[in-house]
Amino acid sequence: MEETSREAVATAVQRVAGMLQRSDQLDKVEQYRRREARKKASVEARLKAAIQSQLDGVRTGLTQLHSALLDVKDIQGSLADVSKDWRQSINTIENLKDVKDAVVQHSQLASAVENLKNIFSVPQIVSGTKLLIEQAELLQAHRKLMELECSRDDLMYEQYRMDSKNTSDMNLISIYFEDVQELSDELAKQLWMVLQRSMGTVRRDPTMLVSVVRIIEREEKIDRRMVDRKKQTGFIPPGRPKRWKDKMFEVLEGTVSTRIEGTQSVTREADKMWLVRLLEITRKYVLDDLIIVKNLMVQCFPQHYDTFNRFFSLYHNAVSTRVKELASEDLEANEIVPLLTWVLNTYKSAEMMGHPELFSECDINQLEPLLPQDVVNDLLSKYVKTFTSNITGWLRKALETDKKDWQKETEPEADQDGYYQTTLPAIVFQMFEQNLQVAAQIDGDFKEQVLKLCLKQMNTFLIRYREEAVTYKEEHLRERQLPQCYVQYMVAIINNCQTFKESINSLKRKYSQSSEPTDSDAAIEKTLNEVAKEGCQFLLDEVFLDLEHHLNELLTRKWVTGSHAVDTICVTVEDYFNDFNKIKKPFNQEMTSEALRRVVVEYIKAVMQKRITFKNADERREGAERMIKEAEQFKFLFRKLAAGEDTDRLCGAIAAIAEVFKLTDPTLLFLEVTTLVSKYPDIREEHIQALLAVRGDASREMRQMIIGTLSENKVSYSGLTQPIFKDITVPTNTMTTMTSMATAKLLK
Repeated sequence: MEETSREAVATAVQRVAGMLQRSDQLDKVEQYRRREARKKASVEARLKAAIQSQLDGVRTGLTQLHSALLDVKDIQGSLADVSKDWRQSINTIENLKDVKDAVVQHSQLASAVENLKNIFSVPQIVSGTKLLIEQAELLQAHRKLMELECSRDDLMYEQYRMDSKNTSDMNLISIYFEDVQELSDELAKQLWMVLQRSMGTVRRDPTMLVSVVRIIEREEKIDRRMVDRKKQTGFIPPGRPKRWKDKMFEVLEGTVSTRIEGTQSVTREADKMWLVRLLEITRKYVLDDLIIVKNLMVQCFPQHYDTFNRFFSLYHNAVSTRVKELASEDLEANEIVPLLTWVLNTYKSAEMMGHPELFSECDINQLEPLLPQDVVNDLLSKYVKTFTSNITGWLRKALETDKKDWQKETEPEADQDGYYQTTLPAIVFQMFEQNLQVAAQIDGDFKEQVLKLCLKQMNTFLIRYREEAVTYKEEHLRERQLPQCYVQYMVAIINNCQTFKESINSLKRKYSQSSEPTDSDAAIEKTLNEVAKEGCQFLLDEVFLDLEHHLNELLTRKWVTGSHAVDTICVTVEDYFNDFNKIKKPFNQEMTSEALRRVVVEYIKAVMQKRITFKNADERREGAERMIKEAEQFKFLFRKLAAGEDTDRLCGAIAAIAEVFKLTDPTLLFLEVTTLVSKYPDIREEHIQALLAVRGDASREMRQMIIGTLSENKVSYSGLTQPIFKDITVPTNTMTTMTSMATAKLLK
């Protein structure tokens, strides 16, 4: 208490100090005092009121406790009086057994009197009820049936209570009411018939369906009541429980199953598209029926039936059973795809179970798969096996057709850019595209699997394609006049390789989720490049077969006296390249460069073969000038053909050799040869020996000096540029001369 007082004083001091911080506030001391006095009075008044309220509550509670105590004492006294009276009346109750038996007998007689009218009118009621059933007045018929059953059940119950072992009287009652059970069965048939036609009934006459459900609900209540009475008394009427509700769901399930099974209108023999038609009809039936259930049938059943979800499950199970039956049949490959596409994609899409009108009522993600995964895998494996066999046959037929085109006397077709091509790439990739589109309908993983399979088959096909191209070339070489359009179709084969590359890349971009190259990609790329390069080589071989005679004239006496061999070579090459211009990039560029290299190499080979030895300086000069002129001809031609930046270097090799021949001062020959070697470091000693032999004026000592000096100061070949002299061999006669010179040098 003292501590509270001290805290109050400290708080008051703090408040006063806060009020009197300035001198002008001293004038308001009286005003502050009155204000604080008012606050104090207000607080005291509220405190008194609160205390008074608490006291009133305590007083009321004490009064109620006192009243409760008095009531408990009164109840205790009353219970004591009741207990006393009960003990005194035990003997009296035992003396009333006869009265109890009389009451039971009276009850039985009263029940008999009550049902007497119905008992005598049973035949008339049965007839009337049958008529009502025939007239589809089901509610009234059921009401009559319940009256009859109630009379029968009450009589049998009373008989059971009197003497449960007296079976003769029970049988007598059963025989008398035997038509009642027949009525019940007849009414049940009518109910099941209505339920079997529920989809049509709910649209035409929904009240009929409602009546059926009401009757079944009534019977369910009677079943429950009779079962409960059996637990108490041991008696249950014949035919109970009827379990019509369970039977109703069985009928509905059978109706749904029959509906799904009845969708097949045609067979495989009558229509190749039978399965597609079957699946589409099934989709339409299921969707239409579920929409009817949602919009109409749900209103005809009690809410606790969960009608829509029940029908949703029934249709799902029925479809699953039907699909499993289809999957177990011996399906063809073109039937497996639509089935799996329908099962894996269409079924849960917005076109069927995921339709917007159904989406709000169910969760399609909770549905079990229509087909087990192992069945799906088996179907996919079967499809892949069949597809592999089919595509192998398709590719073989496509290649055979293309080979027949190679023998035609007309040129192959050209694309919009003028490049020769055949129909083979379009046919092959149309097959691939169609199958990949089909696979994509199933799922992404299967699409990737089919794409890999296509590429694998493509690699095998290209190896066969390469072999056929080689055979085509060999057959042509045996008889060069046939086929007439050999060059054009070989150009088309080369272009097909580029088209194959572009088509493969297009397929991968469109159908593959991975951009990483695979081993199959590398193998295909390698095979295509080999086919294209071999095709280019075959065409160049064709060119040089025509040039062979003219190349043999180079660096001969005829050439010195005046030959048009180079003119003919240039015209022939240009003529061939009018067709070669229809080769796609990059093969056309590579082929032009290779043609230039081969022309230059063949020219230099003519030099190295020592077909001529110049007799004097004038002949060397004229020959050198002719070589320089012909090098310019080659340079002009291949620049025109866009052979590439290596044109000058290759043609320059001929000019550089010509400079060696043109030199008039033999003492400078070493410098000229050194210059040649520095420009073309792949040149070998035997090449120098051959050049000096063709020149004809180099002494043995000079040859030895040049060769020896070059050997000591050999220029290394970097390999950055394409070699010219590497593949040029020197004929044996020239080599023999070189060997003799080397032997003489050693002897000295």
